[in-house]
Formats: sequence, C-alpha cells, structure tokens
Amino acid sequence: EVQLVESGGGSVQAGGSLRLSCQMSGYPYDEVWMAWFRQAPGKEREGVAAVYSGGQSTTYADSVKGRFTISLDDPTNMLYLQMNSLTPEDTAVYYCASDYPRLWPGAFWDRFRFWGQGTQVTVSS
Repeated sequence: EVQLVESGGGSVQAGGSLRLSCQMSGYPYDEVWMAWFRQAPGKEREGVAAVYSGGQSTTYADSVKGRFTISLDDPTNMLYLQMNSLTPEDTAVYYCASDYPRLWPGAFWDRFRFWGQGTQVTVSS
C-alpha cells in the first residue's frame, strides 16, 4: 500500500520561507511522478509543482514559478517543496501526491492516484 506523509507546514510571515517534506512508502516501482497540490479555504485544489523521477521533468503553476522549488530524492522517495517569498495567497493545506509512470491521456494534474493527508501552511501579512 502506497502511503504519503507530509511534514514541515506551519505559520510564517509574508516574505518568509518554508520547506515541506513528504515521505512515500510502499511504492513498488523505481520511476514515479510526485507532486504538491494545495487547497485554500473556499477554493478548489490546485496543482503547485510536479517532478518526475531523477528530476527529468518538473512542472510549476504560474503562481509559484520563481518562488517554489520541487525536488525528489529518488533513493528514499522523499519529496520536498522549498517555498520562498511567501505571500498570504499561499495560505492553504498542502498535499503530496504520486502516480505511476503510466500513459495518461487526460489533464496532467488529474493523473495523481495516491495522496497524503495534508499539512497546513499559513502566511500572515
């Protein structure tokens, strides 16, 4: 059974930084897609950043480009999200997600199959 556990959330003032971590266990393959999503109160969940095994490919939402960096430590299946220059608009519950390296004909952010429980990030002005 694939399990994802996030950590590193918290409260920070605008302009500050946080690093989120996500430990994946029980994943049966060497290659994987992993991603961070977030959901703010009253809003739909949105994809923030994604990475393929070995950092071969990364994708970012326009709202976080240049401020957030996603990275994956392949041997340990540990995913990170370094968040800099945070603003109150970044306040949300952040979720870690993963998916098999399978063909996926639909929208990219809809492909993720496995999910963590989420960690709260609060940015105050």
